[in-house]
Amino acid sequence: MKTQIGLGVLSIPSAFDTLGLMPGVLCLVAIAIINCWCSYMVGSFKLNHREVYGIDDAAGLMFGPVGREVLGAGFILYLTFVAASGILGISIALNAISTHGACTAIFVAVAAIGVFCLAIIRTLSRVTVIAWGGLACILIAILIVTIGVGVEDRPYAAPPGPWVSDYQIVNNPSFADGISAICTLIFAYGGVPFFFPIIAEMRDPRHYTKSLVACQTVVTVIYVTIGIVVYYYCGSYVASPALGSAGRLIKQIAYGISLPGLLASATICTHLASKHFFVRMLRGSKHLVANTLVHWGTWIGCVLGVAVVAYIIASAIPNFDSLISFIGALLGTLQSFQPSGCMWLYDNWSRGREQRSHKWALGVCWNIFVVVCGTFLMVAGTYGSVVGIIDSFRTNGGSGVWSCADNSNSV
Repeated sequence: MKTQIGLGVLSIPSAFDTLGLMPGVLCLVAIAIINCWCSYMVGSFKLNHREVYGIDDAAGLMFGPVGREVLGAGFILYLTFVAASGILGISIALNAISTHGACTAIFVAVAAIGVFCLAIIRTLSRVTVIAWGGLACILIAILIVTIGVGVEDRPYAAPPGPWVSDYQIVNNPSFADGISAICTLIFAYGGVPFFFPIIAEMRDPRHYTKSLVACQTVVTVIYVTIGIVVYYYCGSYVASPALGSAGRLIKQIAYGISLPGLLASATICTHLASKHFFVRMLRGSKHLVANTLVHWGTWIGCVLGVAVVAYIIASAIPNFDSLISFIGALLGTLQSFQPSGCMWLYDNWSRGREQRSHKWALGVCWNIFVVVCGTFLMVAGTYGSVVGIIDSFRTNGGSGVWSCADNSNSV
């Protein structure tokens, strides 16, 4: 669950606001089903090819060295962008807790420094402890807001006076807005590539499918419940991240509780991206495992480099919704949909050609659909996200980049 529930859940009510309640739920469930299949294929492919330990290994097996490099680079970019969204989320939390007590650009820098200091912990097992604590914090915070919006008489951003929720059963967004909202939901299920190391570490990999179905069911129930309740009570005044949707006090409490979770998400992604560069740079050298000056200098340099890039992204794309949607569109699909469809085709294509069956033909059609669907969402979603980012810059007059303006809607 810690690979799935994170920053993505905070943007689900906002996606429902764009799509409408019914289309939002239907899109969420459809993405959950496709994502569950993609995650299942990760386990199946791993069991068929024991030498595969990550998405880059799978790509190398299917597409050769070029495929390994492309998917590997995509995975590192994915981690770095998620780290950036975590840094941006931390800056929003600090603004909300302090009621915009300092320049937002300072909060973004403080968040990046904090992430760097934690990500520099070299052992992944210690960082994993941070992940479990972060998951608990995110869940508690979003549940507080979910209860709070039902107890409060109006959402935090609603105008004074008599108020009734203006939620829409079916909304009518533009193509760019609609496809961006769908890609936001894809980001919420963006943990597929992280299932490779999970199944590799399982004592009995045969239990993977049962664990996966249980995990995805619980995650989807949580997502649907939070999305429906928060959007139903807040309507068009729902905030993104959703933690800002209730009253001022609840908003500050929720952000305070979620802060370790936001920090954990950014830390883990920074750590994993840095570890990838570190291993590649020192592979075959004694410095990879020895506590030498070269070892520590390389490690600190890798963490610093990833943290700086994540900081630049968080400062350059200061709109949380736009950043989440962009990640889901360009990188989330590329790490989930297309590779998983190709995995099934790689393992089953030649076998089916020798002995065709209706089951094989159905599998071919389904997995080609997954690949085509992922490609369409990647192209169209990236277009929609870029349009959203441009519109955001126009609305703010370009002042959002490295800005001191409050990004939490607290003042």
